[in-house]
Amino acid sequence: MRNLKQKALLLLGIIIVNYGAAQKAETPENTYDLGAKINEMTLTVGGILVAATNDGLVGIDPKQSTPTFTFNNFGRLTPEETEFIPESPYIVVSQGAGSKFAGLAKTKRAVINYINGKVIFNSETDNWNQIYTCNIVLPQNKLIVSGIQKEGDKFEKMTPKVAVYDLSSQKLDYSFFLDKPGRVGIAKDFSVTGTPLLLKEFLIIPTAQGLLAKKHNGDDLWECKIKGVNWMVADVTEKEIYGFETTVNGKNTRIHKIGSNGAELWKDDRKVQGNVSNFQILPQGLAVVSDKVAAEESEIAFLSASTGEDLWEKAPKTKGFVQHFYVQDDGILFGIQQGGINKISFDGQTLFKKPLKTGENIMIMAESPQGLIYITSEDANIVDLKTGDQVWNKPLKYKNTTAVASTYDSSKNRYLIAADGEIFAIDANSGDVSEFSKVKFDEKEVANTMEMRNGNIFLSSSQNVAMLGNDGSQLFHEYFKSPSQSGFVKALSGIMAVASTGLAMAHAAKAGMNRTSPYGSSNDLSNYNDYGKENKRAADMFAAIGDASFQMMSKRFKATAATENAQFILTKLDDGVGLVKVNKDSGKVDKEIVLKDKKPEYQVDEIAGVLYYKANDNTIYAYNLQN
Repeated sequence: MRNLKQKALLLLGIIIVNYGAAQKAETPENTYDLGAKINEMTLTVGGILVAATNDGLVGIDPKQSTPTFTFNNFGRLTPEETEFIPESPYIVVSQGAGSKFAGLAKTKRAVINYINGKVIFNSETDNWNQIYTCNIVLPQNKLIVSGIQKEGDKFEKMTPKVAVYDLSSQKLDYSFFLDKPGRVGIAKDFSVTGTPLLLKEFLIIPTAQGLLAKKHNGDDLWECKIKGVNWMVADVTEKEIYGFETTVNGKNTRIHKIGSNGAELWKDDRKVQGNVSNFQILPQGLAVVSDKVAAEESEIAFLSASTGEDLWEKAPKTKGFVQHFYVQDDGILFGIQQGGINKISFDGQTLFKKPLKTGENIMIMAESPQGLIYITSEDANIVDLKTGDQVWNKPLKYKNTTAVASTYDSSKNRYLIAADGEIFAIDANSGDVSEFSKVKFDEKEVANTMEMRNGNIFLSSSQNVAMLGNDGSQLFHEYFKSPSQSGFVKALSGIMAVASTGLAMAHAAKAGMNRTSPYGSSNDLSNYNDYGKENKRAADMFAAIGDASFQMMSKRFKATAATENAQFILTKLDDGVGLVKVNKDSGKVDKEIVLKDKKPEYQVDEIAGVLYYKANDNTIYAYNLQN
């Protein structure tokens, strides 16, 4: 089936033997001469292509003949200096260290809305000499900046300051000093140590002196002596705040609890090993996942919200890295990357009769009408979500593979799983497994996508497409030679069942982003094959913010992907390397675009149906793939 996240990484090809009837399309819809060498192209979640050049950044909207923005204020930017904020239309660009260790070195920050092309914040024009932190806050749609601003008298120019900007109106909401300008006495370090927490009534800033709470007009509220906090989370009432402090060596994280009045609510902080990658406040307590990166091992803890003490007498043994973590009505379900699934009640009791043994790399954990379906690189099964009992008599096992494809055939009430050239059919009621078909793809590829189309089964890989009838017979198989076996990068392989919202089309969320997801918890178990529901969730999420740019993103996610009925693949044509548009139902090539480049650099927007091709060092072509 179709998977937007996987398909967005398209670097691959397809061409058909009888492509002579295909529509030639060598004239681009638009040509963009950027006037400087292009170093990178990034397709954003909002559908704008952002090119990094020797001069700066350029935004391209294929519906416009000229770039939507050009940002050359800071000159050439490295990837490390360009941050695409996940689930938003914003880019934060940075130069300089941006911390108390920067000394007198100047630090620069800017925030760009890549959809409307506006530079919302520029530290240069707003007279900031040093920037400690620069954080986008969603869904409030605010920007919080801390640092040293070159305004006011000589004392004010030396005193750390915080400013809050409204991203929709592009105006300053309020600002305040973190210390009294000109204060006499021993110098104190008020540099900001982490991400401020914006609440309905006030703002909390973590500093080297402790936590400072300010009203939205900048008036003082309270101070707390907890120092070095990196990030914070509040409960729904905003009366209980949790602060996370990573130790200097990064081996441990200390968790603090603070009241809305600044009082420390726990007698002692709670220490967990490693970095906290997942944290969720539940009615029964606090769920915490921490990762010991070097050891590739995670720990799961469940803490009392009132005292911070462990509610579980014995923490579950993970014996590996927590790859999946889901909160359900009766407990916590988790899957381990090295293999294994278990479920623990909120009072620490094992809900599964025994830990479920699985193969390594759990690609899928999802709800199905029969129970929890899991698919790994070695096996697959459905188990009862309450007990962990197998629904299928025994797991489906296959040779360890990096690519597995699957889908559900509703007409025959069966699951279809393709692994290592074999396709298996599993009856959803009985769990009986049968060998459905074999598919041999050229270049030793295996299928990494599978979807039902009008009762037939479509399969594809980087250079192969095939269609099977509902009885397993092959209706067609077409192979398209890769441009270069040595220089061509194959597509990332993986399972194709639970489609993502597409939010990772251009940027994966940072590790641990789910701990403070601006749109609510991401620890809900998805439904198998329910990609339509996921896309609607993304659209509603963006629409709720109300800003015009988010509205455009919402509209984009309500649209049907242009690639629903076609696959675009890079291949070797008679006239050179090119991209072809292949009809999934017929296997015929509907369009081909000759790129005449052995190793072309390009991006495909599969929602809008646009090919962006770097034609030469300075130029990008945009082709319409829909017609």
